[in-house]
Amino acid sequence: MRKILIVGAGKSASYLIKYLLDKSTEEDLHLIVGDINIRNAKKLIGDHENANAISLDVFDKVSRQAAIQSADIVVSMLPARFHLEVAIDCVTYRKNLVTASYVSEGMQNLHNAVKEKGLIFMNEIGVDPGIDHMSAMQVIDEIRAKGGKMILFESFTGGLVAPESDDNLWNYKFTWNPRNVVVAGQGSAAKFLQENSYKYIPYNRLFRRTEFLEIEGFGRFEAYANRDSLKYQSVYGLNDVRTLYRGTMRRVGFSRAWNMFVQLGLTDDSYTIDDSENMTYRDFVNAFLPYSHTDSVELKFRHALKIDQDDIVWDKLEELDIFSATKMVGLKKATPAQILQKILMDSWTLAENDKDMIVMYHKFGYELNGKRYQIDSNMVVTGEDQTYTAMAKTVGLPLAMATLAILNEKITTPGVQIPIAKDVYEPILKELQDYGIVFTEKDVPYLGYNPLNV
Repeated sequence: MRKILIVGAGKSASYLIKYLLDKSTEEDLHLIVGDINIRNAKKLIGDHENANAISLDVFDKVSRQAAIQSADIVVSMLPARFHLEVAIDCVTYRKNLVTASYVSEGMQNLHNAVKEKGLIFMNEIGVDPGIDHMSAMQVIDEIRAKGGKMILFESFTGGLVAPESDDNLWNYKFTWNPRNVVVAGQGSAAKFLQENSYKYIPYNRLFRRTEFLEIEGFGRFEAYANRDSLKYQSVYGLNDVRTLYRGTMRRVGFSRAWNMFVQLGLTDDSYTIDDSENMTYRDFVNAFLPYSHTDSVELKFRHALKIDQDDIVWDKLEELDIFSATKMVGLKKATPAQILQKILMDSWTLAENDKDMIVMYHKFGYELNGKRYQIDSNMVVTGEDQTYTAMAKTVGLPLAMATLAILNEKITTPGVQIPIAKDVYEPILKELQDYGIVFTEKDVPYLGYNPLNV
């Protein structure tokens, strides 16, 4: 049997494993699922005869290399920073590799060695990055095929709570790594292209510069800019495009309220707080406010951030219980961001019966025969339960399909790559439709501007 090693059995691995197990008999597959906690692996494979679970610590070189040597292809579901050790072993032992993560500098540096050995290292084949690349390139290639010239591309993705599970004022719950939500946008100014002008949004203004989007049947959303929207300009062949913008979607009102945390400094991850383990939530908030022997923490908070008495933002803050004098931080030498994450997890962790939702929205503007046109394309996927989430579905299924396509030699171009070639994205997008991952496209009047420019 052809052996597939899956390194990591976290939340996003459920659909990946299910898809491959469902195909295992007809495709002659055997899955080896390795995780540092073997119980995670056992839970996802059950008692399936074509799979076995192993305890695998990626930092244990001997066991890691033994597992990789025994496989025909490797799928790394580890956090992005841990891929490189696996990738280097895959080069050494001539194994193809598939990941959902962005191509790091270290991974890209392996390109020549990977290509020389005729290997395929397929990266960014999850949802974002992944489905966003494939769905965008499909429309862009279709526009070019009919003689159109791309002049605008905007792309937005959000991991959100499904409407039936949306029961808080923020209209948000954690559906992915909470830390990534808390520190989103930090490190550099957001950069994008608007009508041939480079635009920048520093972190302290990021959540006050939003664009509004409407998806039929799901209502209104807002989007804030990703750090570098120009990263894929040359990759997508959009060097002549006039507007290029990528953003993250939330429900309307989230960004304005989140900005209160940013302005106060609660999202900072660059230093630790003394005696944080003995702080209450109220102590933590008060640490960022001026001293007063008469004013309460709440009053100081309102004054510092100019929040009116009847402002819905205040209700959102109170809902999180951040002014509690009894709830303890309990984290030693924690950064503000780590403490904020703990507070938010009290309120934003998905309940047992909650469902998540992935939303994606593309805008394509192009010129054809002297006229300008626009296509809007969107995708909405809702999860089934806490194991088979929308996030796991949209990350895991493209990974699984690419893995099988490489094994079956339907993807043959060697090197470190992402799924932007037609022979890669076309069959995967077509098969994803069978699993309810479908894009709805419509022609709309060309606007040619972004409200962020106002």
